[in-house]
Amino acid sequence: GGPRPGGPGRPGGFGQPAPAQPTEGRDGQSKKKRLKGRRTVDFQQGDFGRRQDDDDSPRLNRGKGRRKGGKPVMPQTTQPLKAAKRKIRVTEAIRVADMAHQMGLKANEIIKVLFGLGVMATINQSLDIDTATLVAAEFGYEVEKAGFSEDDYLVPKDADAPETLKPRPPVVTIMGHVDHGKTSLLDAIRKSNVTSGEAGGITQHIGAYHVKSKRGDIVFLDTPGHEAFTAMRARGAQVTDLVILVVAADDGVMEQTREAINHSRAANVPIMVAVNKMDKPGADPDRVLRELSELGLQPEDWGGETIVAKVSAKTREGLDELLEMVALQSEIMELKANPDKAARGHIVEAKLDKGRGPIATVLIQEGTLKQGDNFVCGPFSGRVRALTSDQGKKVKEAGPSLPVEVQGFEGVPEAGEEFFVVADEKLARRIADSRAAKQRERDLASESRVTLETFLSQRASDQETLTLNLVVKADVQGSLEAITEALNKQSTDKVRLNVVHGGTGAITESDILLASASKAIIIGFNVRPTSKIKDVAEHENVDIRFYDIIYKLIDDIKSAMAGLLAPVQREVYLGQAEVRDTFSVPKVGVIAGSYVADGKIARNAGVRLLRDGVVVYTGKISSLKRFKDDAKEVVKGNECGVGLENFNDVKIGDIIEAFETVEEAATL
Repeated sequence: GGPRPGGPGRPGGFGQPAPAQPTEGRDGQSKKKRLKGRRTVDFQQGDFGRRQDDDDSPRLNRGKGRRKGGKPVMPQTTQPLKAAKRKIRVTEAIRVADMAHQMGLKANEIIKVLFGLGVMATINQSLDIDTATLVAAEFGYEVEKAGFSEDDYLVPKDADAPETLKPRPPVVTIMGHVDHGKTSLLDAIRKSNVTSGEAGGITQHIGAYHVKSKRGDIVFLDTPGHEAFTAMRARGAQVTDLVILVVAADDGVMEQTREAINHSRAANVPIMVAVNKMDKPGADPDRVLRELSELGLQPEDWGGETIVAKVSAKTREGLDELLEMVALQSEIMELKANPDKAARGHIVEAKLDKGRGPIATVLIQEGTLKQGDNFVCGPFSGRVRALTSDQGKKVKEAGPSLPVEVQGFEGVPEAGEEFFVVADEKLARRIADSRAAKQRERDLASESRVTLETFLSQRASDQETLTLNLVVKADVQGSLEAITEALNKQSTDKVRLNVVHGGTGAITESDILLASASKAIIIGFNVRPTSKIKDVAEHENVDIRFYDIIYKLIDDIKSAMAGLLAPVQREVYLGQAEVRDTFSVPKVGVIAGSYVADGKIARNAGVRLLRDGVVVYTGKISSLKRFKDDAKEVVKGNECGVGLENFNDVKIGDIIEAFETVEEAATL
């Protein structure tokens, strides 16, 4: 019943002064002692946040020395503050997370600064060096560009001395229209038979062959002539010294002939012409030369500079003269290279071999490639495990201008990639990793950001455009490239063709599962699946199509794309009848007594009733009679009675127009 704590009459109660607080803390120390040894700031020395009793301690006094409200207390000093510039190392690009780690900050702080700069970024976004410099400056950091430069190791610092250069065989590319006899001509020169091994009698790969002739060694590259192989022809022109343009004497200049001339001129390569099939009865070489003259290839016989040889691959006529002209032209060009250095070349063709792994045909341009050499090619490094000549024989080394099949790649390189031999495996791996990282950074940086507008426009377009997904597997990289390029050209406004995945080698279970997930068709070009893979495909309901000729593949894909579209309904006009009188029949309705003025009126046709040229009814015929008998159709010049389904407002002078609707296959 006594007074409550804190009430009147109690210490600290109403009207009573509060007792003085003790100066000692929980551990018995006085406030004065506790303040001793606390972090202090020596502004004169620029020594921020160090303990007086621990000069080497790097810890900062964060959150101290602030007024109420969180604003820092500025020191009263006349000397300016000089903070040491801090640096971060950036290569071509840097992730936000990595940048935050280097600066000892949270990624959110960098993202805020980027947001202020108008850049929407995530923690894994890559920033280019310019953006990184701006962001770093906000936090008082300098950006130091520190990257591994492969040019220091791959680009020669000094040109080869003249005494180190030795003559090398010319690299000759055979180009021309499909079925003009390019490979047959090369077979006759090599005394082999490659054409019989090619599907459909057309070349679908780039072949590289080393030929020994009386006038010296020559390396031939055989390129495909079909329109789909544009990229392969361009690649053939880029790695060559001389182009032999094969034109059939009975066919003349065709589309791929013009294309081959353009590729050769773009690569600044001299052109020789071989007029083939001279043994055929319809051969007309003068017409060929006339057509070539119109394209700027003036023959020597006509006062021009283009060397022309008239040959026949079948009878071997004119082959010696052709080889002699090639040798003469190469002597004029004075082709030389240094064989006593690290090898450098280009990938002509690449594929995934079941037994040997990734292998590639390399055309050596300078230096000598030896077994055991470490190399780098694109994002792949490797070591030469085996070298095989174009004849299938094992060789220990390959010099300038020689084609050789290299085994030892980590993956299948892109056709056309440059091939470099480097000093050791560590350097090769470092260069390959650097290239792969740069490629990854570029891919991340170039990813298009989705805005509401682009998303809605995509949704709108997707509703109208159908997509045919494909997984393409080919035997070699060059064919894969040609097929992918040819397929991408087939996309239209109505059907978009999307190559979900492309690769070399046999069809695997992962390809089946990918096709199943993306609802794609698998295209196998010169590859076949095992029985187990067929069972998986059947179980997953995945359609696999096999081809060995590219133009059949393209035709089938066009048909499949057309099959995705719904049939088009088209209206066919049948005839017109003029209403001359009307009759009202009980329980039937109004019957129009009509005269067929044009075409015919059919019983099952659709009709329109026109009044003064305006459509007042569209429907069907309920009854069609000729006198008292039912009729299937009434032709021009006859009278009939027409009853319209659920419509009785027919007047004299109206026109009845008959039509039928037919379905047709949609066109792309």
